[in-house]
Amino acid sequence: MAHITLRSAYQNLEDRLNRFPQGAPPSEALYKILKMLFSEKEAEFVSLLPIKPFDSKLASRLTKKSLAETERMLDDLSSRGILLDAELNGIKQYTLPPPMAGFFEFSMMRLRNDIDQKVLAELFYQYLNVEEDFIKQLFTNGETQLGRTFVNEEAIENIKLEVLDYEKASEVIKTASHIGIGICYCRHKMEHIGKACKAPMDICMTFNGVADSLIRHNIARKVDVIEGMDFLHKAYENNLVQFGENVQQRVSFICNCCGCCCEAMLAAKRFASLHPIHTTNFLPRINESECNGCAKCVDVCPVEAMALVSANDPEKKKKKKAKLDEEICLGCGVCVRVCKNNSIEMHEREVRVITPVNSAHRTVMMAIERGKLQNLIFDNHAFLNHRAMAAILGVILKLPPLKQVLASKQIKSNYLGFVLSRYSKN
Repeated sequence: MAHITLRSAYQNLEDRLNRFPQGAPPSEALYKILKMLFSEKEAEFVSLLPIKPFDSKLASRLTKKSLAETERMLDDLSSRGILLDAELNGIKQYTLPPPMAGFFEFSMMRLRNDIDQKVLAELFYQYLNVEEDFIKQLFTNGETQLGRTFVNEEAIENIKLEVLDYEKASEVIKTASHIGIGICYCRHKMEHIGKACKAPMDICMTFNGVADSLIRHNIARKVDVIEGMDFLHKAYENNLVQFGENVQQRVSFICNCCGCCCEAMLAAKRFASLHPIHTTNFLPRINESECNGCAKCVDVCPVEAMALVSANDPEKKKKKKAKLDEEICLGCGVCVRVCKNNSIEMHEREVRVITPVNSAHRTVMMAIERGKLQNLIFDNHAFLNHRAMAAILGVILKLPPLKQVLASKQIKSNYLGFVLSRYSKN
């Protein structure tokens, strides 16, 4: 009976996580991950928490625990990066971040003795790199994606291109209220697996409210703008790609990614045709007459969009040239930076990529596309009437494809402004 109760607590937590637009498909590996990160009591407690930010009084009411015990549990969970906390108008607010980008990463962004990080890394590797469901659901469902690529600014500094402020990682750093640096979750995980590359480890960037919470709980290290820019240039020097939150305002994270360890880059190679990462608004253009086939661009491309092909030179039959697959190119510009022959330069895409304004906008759009808008509108699942209303809206969002498109358009028209206003107020 105890085993059934234990399993039930973690199943309830899995159900709670799957109310996020991205979700976390159940598996034995996920169960073991959650069991390492949450006690049974914590799993049951967190399963009752809302999606939107909440205070301790609401959490106490929903979980039916005393205010003192609730506050103790909330603060303990925040100290471990399970929850994020912040003060709003003098009242402490808490948020449960999604697994990614969220408490999965936070559990590996510092060295810890309270859990066996090697075992945890092996479980993450199984769930994210061996099994397919989580990564495929995270990166390929819907049109609006969690993350986007930032263009390498050194690759375009001598080119006349219209680069908007939100397209620059440097602008995110310069305008952030808080900047935190932590250990790269992806390379830390791969180090325990014995598959890490030599790219810098201490280079994961968080910003604004997320950084504030992680810094206060010693999960990330506080840095200023100057040091933040130094880290960005260090990432450029190591040919790392900036992959960050897919929003224009108040970006919460920028990962400096390699093509061999980082989940986003691996997903981009694994599911290239499904466009799992939003690209920049730029593409490399190869001057074939200048390309000498050195393959430096091929070596650094994180998603294998560059390849060498025959130059078709009758006088030099073995001569090669670079060829770009525009369909899978992220537009990061790393290839431009390493081309010593100056035979590659960036140019604007014909159609600009749409970037959500803020996290509320992105979350709602992801929820609509993934059939989970009801979870945001009726966020309090502790009440049966809300569950019933959520189920009704859920049915609408699970109509056959053609009707679902019509329903989604209608929902976007009728509900989007309402939901955004409610979601951003909290």
